[in-house]
Amino acid sequence: MGRTLTRAFAGPGRERDVAVQAVKAALAAWIAWAVAGLWLEAPMAFVAPWVAIVLVESTVYRSIAHGLQQVAAITTGTVAATAVALLLDSKMAAMALVLPTVVLLGNWRRLGSQGIYAATGALFVLTGPSVSVATSTARIVETLFGAVVGITVNAVVRPPVYLRDTRAALQDATREAHDILHAVADGLDADRWDPDEADACHERALHLHRLVDQAREAIGRTRESLRANPRRRAYGTATLDKDYDDAVLVLDYAAVHTAEVTRAVRDAASEKRAAARPDTALARRYASFLRQTAHTLRLYGHSRFGERCEQELGEAVEELRRSLDELRHDAARSRPDDPDAVATYGTLLVQAHRLADRLVVSEPEAPEHSPRG
Repeated sequence: MGRTLTRAFAGPGRERDVAVQAVKAALAAWIAWAVAGLWLEAPMAFVAPWVAIVLVESTVYRSIAHGLQQVAAITTGTVAATAVALLLDSKMAAMALVLPTVVLLGNWRRLGSQGIYAATGALFVLTGPSVSVATSTARIVETLFGAVVGITVNAVVRPPVYLRDTRAALQDATREAHDILHAVADGLDADRWDPDEADACHERALHLHRLVDQAREAIGRTRESLRANPRRRAYGTATLDKDYDDAVLVLDYAAVHTAEVTRAVRDAASEKRAAARPDTALARRYASFLRQTAHTLRLYGHSRFGERCEQELGEAVEELRRSLDELRHDAARSRPDDPDAVATYGTLLVQAHRLADRLVVSEPEAPEHSPRG
């Protein structure tokens, strides 16, 4: 807890975002209680701050969507419980009939995660000291007021946007892909076929898939946080969409083919020798290609989410094309005695081709900074 608070005060980040949302939730509850409880002295004033505090959600859109669902659920449960209790003149009998119905209703897809509040609304009616239309109406009005307060506070007071989280997730995945390719290249360049090192690189490559998935989820959160958000115009959402979609697609390709490269190296490095090792000279040229790919990937990340370096990226992409052509020619010219070594190098070459293809077609067009493919 202490570390979280320290990080929240230290600078922008996840901890500060959570702390701000907590303060906003408390503020919403305070406003709702001040108006409904202290000023208006409403009979069911506690409902307003209770609804307000839970509707300061992680995004403005979610506050609005959940607010509408929650008001609908509570209203439905309240009306149903009030009508049946007055009709039967018995709260226990009404509870036996109403609760199963509203619990089933709570599973209705349109009410989403807020469906349970239908049962909550019914219980508030049936466990209260008395049942009357006036009391139930007041409870619905206070629910609506609390929802308005919670949504308004979330939308007006520093409405949350998670662009920073998304950029960080994409940069983490890009950096890890760069580091894995460099690690594999170092091993090939030194003619070091260490099984443990190869296994470690392959495990990192598999973990890269999870980093890409996290980046994709972060993009979804960012887009949701911009919906119905007053701060939306402060961000270039059209460019953001193109850049982020292209980036996650590139990283997806990079993760898949980096895993295949590390798998091929792991098989060749294995003590059981599931695959033959390519010629040392070929392996070193392949290592050089991997370094160029890692460099291009790093430049790609910078061009999307950091400094603009389209010219340098364009030059790196052209160099990558030339290196790929040289690898093909090397494979065609080489005639090693071991055909299995040719097969291993062919596998690596296929992955090199696929890895380079996505970076080549994703080269940004200056000056609009948008992807071609």
